Amino acid sequence: MSTHKIDADLLERAAAWSAQDPDPVTAAALRGLCAAAAAGDAAAASELADRFAGFLAFGTAGLRAELGPGPNRMNSMVVRRTAAGIGRFLLAAAEGTYTPRAVIGFDARHNSDVFARESAAVLTAAGIEVQLLPSALPTPVLAWAVRELGAEAGIMVTASHNPPADNGYKVYLGGRAESGWGQGAQIVSPVDAQIAAQIQHDEPMADIALATEGWSVLPGAGQPGDIEGGYLDTIAGVVPAAGGLGGDPITAARENLRIVLTPMHGVGGHTMAQALGSAGFSRVRLVSEQAEPDPDFPTVAFPNPEEPGALDLALALATDTDADLVIANDPDADRCAAAVRFPDTGWRMLRGDEVGWLLGDRSAASASDGAVLANSIVSSRMLASIAAAHSLAHENTLTGFKWISRVPSLAFGYEEALGYCVAPSLVRDKDGMSAALMLADYAAELKAAGSSLPAVLDALALAHGLHQTDQLSVRVADLGLLDTMMESLRVAPPAALGGEAVTGFEDLSLGANLPPTDGLLFVTAANTRVIVRPSGTEPKLKCYLEVLSPVAGRGDLPAARAAGTARLEAIKQELAGLLNR
Repeated sequence: MSTHKIDADLLERAAAWSAQDPDPVTAAALRGLCAAAAAGDAAAASELADRFAGFLAFGTAGLRAELGPGPNRMNSMVVRRTAAGIGRFLLAAAEGTYTPRAVIGFDARHNSDVFARESAAVLTAAGIEVQLLPSALPTPVLAWAVRELGAEAGIMVTASHNPPADNGYKVYLGGRAESGWGQGAQIVSPVDAQIAAQIQHDEPMADIALATEGWSVLPGAGQPGDIEGGYLDTIAGVVPAAGGLGGDPITAARENLRIVLTPMHGVGGHTMAQALGSAGFSRVRLVSEQAEPDPDFPTVAFPNPEEPGALDLALALATDTDADLVIANDPDADRCAAAVRFPDTGWRMLRGDEVGWLLGDRSAASASDGAVLANSIVSSRMLASIAAAHSLAHENTLTGFKWISRVPSLAFGYEEALGYCVAPSLVRDKDGMSAALMLADYAAELKAAGSSLPAVLDALALAHGLHQTDQLSVRVADLGLLDTMMESLRVAPPAALGGEAVTGFEDLSLGANLPPTDGLLFVTAANTRVIVRPSGTEPKLKCYLEVLSPVAGRGDLPAARAAGTARLEAIKQELAGLLNR
């Protein structure tokens, strides 16, 4: 074991933290870390320094970090101070004219229920009217409840699809604290800074009042006014109502579709299965190994449907049961992944953009005059073409549904990271369950007509040009490397990518067409587009690639896809080299 002389001030700050920590588990862990660091353990000293390197930043993504003691981790001290700051913000916004209301939800991750109850206790003591979801439920249920209940704030304790050791804190504004198209959406600037300014990081725990009662728990399953049931009743309207009889065409089509469903060890399984069953999808098979919530996510390396291997169990069950469609929700069920069987290549997970095209085209067909389709700037350009074909407007936004959901007159919005908003009037955020319901209905209708989702993707390519997308992600241990890599491309942008001359370069941090964001956009002579940006939730640099190829007929598609795949691979290899990978 290597030795290291620990900074006395750091040990003093850590000891003061552990003395105030209301959680005996994290307090003991911190004392143990301090003892090891004081004894000369270099690894413990480094870990301790990282935990006290600063305060966990509150931003437009709320909070998200590894669980553990210290101001740079997710724990009860950080959560209580954050809740107190949110309470101050809400009371200041009310200016004494009303009593603010907040609704709080939580998933099944480690300590999610604890952090939710502590938040309820802090806010109630501060004079906020608080309603707590009755059990671990999906994020879209909370997002829907904010609007349904007219709450000024919504708090969801979740780290979405992050690793098991993480947790987070997502904040929505609504009611009398937010108006217009942002009502019920996640916070954006400058609200994030205003809340952050109200969080007093050095506030003694003894000064933060905790109520022992006074908040209400919303009705659960089997009770009148069941909040989950209310959400399910509402999203049922995203698909046509079935007649309920086997002879009804809609019912017959849905009964004939074989679905494999996995909630990825998250909280969406029960809700999603009910949504499908109530709509008439009677042939749904849950992946048993992943059906129940488990905060350790034992069958996947990362609980994210996008990660390699995450859908292996679902695809195996689909093969064994001759299924037509695989649906996967991430652990808090605000994202939706899908896999289908292609005629020549077999089962494949659809890219997030492909699902976006399918749902976008489906939504556009029934959208009213003046409706808008929107997607994040890193998503495919095809949705803009789809909107034009339906005489609808289209908008690009910054990455994140906090921006997409605020687009005025939004009818459908998506981002390539498996996020879809098919019912903005119901949930002003991405919703993996209503999206899955609409996709399943589309698949059932197509199967009944002798067609399929892959056939629709071919038709979209013929109508709008073949769009192919891919990603390169560079994961780093040192977040400082992200700035270094971005700056190297900013200062010396490549003259060519994959043999295609770069004819357009835009530094998105300058905010020419959108609000400033840390990103770089490249366009080649062949109309290939590449966007490079740091991830907002993970220590990654992400590169988003899209190549376009015109196709004259269906027979040209196989060769065009092969050529496009080769172009994408060449650009990925070149980018990897530029980023020293």
